[in-house]
Amino acid sequence: MNEWMHSGLRRAGDLRAAIGFGLLTGLLAHSAAAAAMAASGSKASLGPDFGPNVLIFNPSMPTAAIQEQIDRVYSLQRQNEFGPERNALLFRPGDYKLDVPVGFYTEVMGLGASPDGVHITGNVHADASLRNNNATCTFWRAAEGFSVTPAAGTASGTMQWAVSQAVPFRRMHVLGNLVLHQNGGWASGGWMSDSLVDGNVGSGSQQQWISRNSEWGSWTGSNWNMVFVGVVHLPEGEWPKPPYTKVAETPVVREKPFLEVDAEGRYSVRVPSLVRNTAGITWRGGSTPGKSIPISRFYIARAGVDTAATINAQLDAGKNLLLTPGIYELTEAIRMSRPDTVVMGLGFATLRPTKGTAAMTTADVDGLIVAGLLFDAGAETSPVLLEVGPEGSKASHAKSPISLHDVFFRVGGAGVGRAKVNLRINSNDTIVDHTWIWRADHGAGVGWNLNGSANGLVVNGNNVTVYGLFVEHHQEFQVLWNGNSGRTYFYQSEIPYDPPDQASYASGPGTNGWASYKVADGVTSHEAWGLGVYSVFRHPNVVLSRAIEVPRAPGVKFHHMITVALDNLGEISNVIDDAGGPTSTNPRVTPRVTEFP
Repeated sequence: MNEWMHSGLRRAGDLRAAIGFGLLTGLLAHSAAAAAMAASGSKASLGPDFGPNVLIFNPSMPTAAIQEQIDRVYSLQRQNEFGPERNALLFRPGDYKLDVPVGFYTEVMGLGASPDGVHITGNVHADASLRNNNATCTFWRAAEGFSVTPAAGTASGTMQWAVSQAVPFRRMHVLGNLVLHQNGGWASGGWMSDSLVDGNVGSGSQQQWISRNSEWGSWTGSNWNMVFVGVVHLPEGEWPKPPYTKVAETPVVREKPFLEVDAEGRYSVRVPSLVRNTAGITWRGGSTPGKSIPISRFYIARAGVDTAATINAQLDAGKNLLLTPGIYELTEAIRMSRPDTVVMGLGFATLRPTKGTAAMTTADVDGLIVAGLLFDAGAETSPVLLEVGPEGSKASHAKSPISLHDVFFRVGGAGVGRAKVNLRINSNDTIVDHTWIWRADHGAGVGWNLNGSANGLVVNGNNVTVYGLFVEHHQEFQVLWNGNSGRTYFYQSEIPYDPPDQASYASGPGTNGWASYKVADGVTSHEAWGLGVYSVFRHPNVVLSRAIEVPRAPGVKFHHMITVALDNLGEISNVIDDAGGPTSTNPRVTPRVTEFP
């Protein structure tokens, strides 16, 4: 996102040799402490073996020892934008006094039944990864399931969460204020759900943001596209000034599953209930309503050990799947075929196909859940990275939908990657709860003829609902929606930076470029709220005719749209169909359309 704002990305490779021994030493010390506690009969034993990339802390551990291990992980992950390391930091219920910086590919998670079960006093923060407080590349990190009291020294009790795409902030309780930027520098997020902030949320320079089912004392700030769905205490003001899109209730959702541990040290995965027409947090009464699945019913996979074949054998045998942090090189797709199967990743577990196959496919069955995974395209072109339901899926899943939570996609950046479609949804009634589908604009293996990707998202199923849809830089339609009765709550998209000329970037005679969001001509019902489409063309004389293309049908309705040119080359000529007019940088013109038609 927004490579135009920075140059000279730093890599963490030169840190690894220096850090590796120290991190290993810390892990060994951690394991030794766990063994000592177990030998003494302590209930603070660490439970399942999640492998070396998962650190589990409990309040009986010395604060200095916990802090040392957190610092070692951060020293590796601070500038590790495209590195292979993955980490999860898990906190058992209790009170802690710590400074917790959250770097790349790091998931920080509380293991309590409610966020208040784990309480950290001090400083939990995501910092800008680029110079000049620039957080536009602060990707792939997460805070989930705990409470934070910002220490008095942290800007008068304020938690800093300066982030951009693929940064879940879920089931959090901030006993103070929250800011979504670093000292007013650029930021391009972001996502918040099922979270409570006692004080003010200051969005500041955030370009766009979606908050779902959250509560706060107040919200201040706006930029281009701020969406609130099922939020208590909505901010005052109406689109377009300020650009607030407000939807009173979330029509249908299931919160993301999460790990929890009880007082006896027994681990389980909590699967929240499907709910309809809701506002506010799920844990107001204590725990989130739902069911708990014992960890014994999960196969715990390890990168570099487990193959797609071993994983599929476990899924076929009736296990759910927990993928521990790491990169899983797959020679065939992981296949989900049984109803109600849960596949869950920790620490941005990454699936990378190596033989031109999909990374994961599902059957057209009820209740499947995929959560917390990064799909990274391999060098051989995959027809699709994640396919939900086979082509031609017809079943209704209205009573028990398939749901995807924090599923992220990347084509290039860490190396050459290629995929025709990143996410294809064929099953009806599917729910997508936060995704970033990114064809890389910087990093390794990046170029118009290198990291090929036609489409980010293709929806063929009916009644598909998406919250928090971020799709960027693909070479044809970013989103192609063929199914009926689809709904999108928040859309953020940058069209590709790198079309070399207009001839290489035209979807048909007389049409420049490919619309970012395309609703197919035969669709009769579709609705979307809060859409922002931006251009950063690198070559002159390349333009996009329209950001959004839709058929004229009574059931197709769009609310609150904006287009922005982020540099001085080219333009987006219209916002939606032939409405809105062109973008401009001199003077700056950001066309807005409130309702269409």
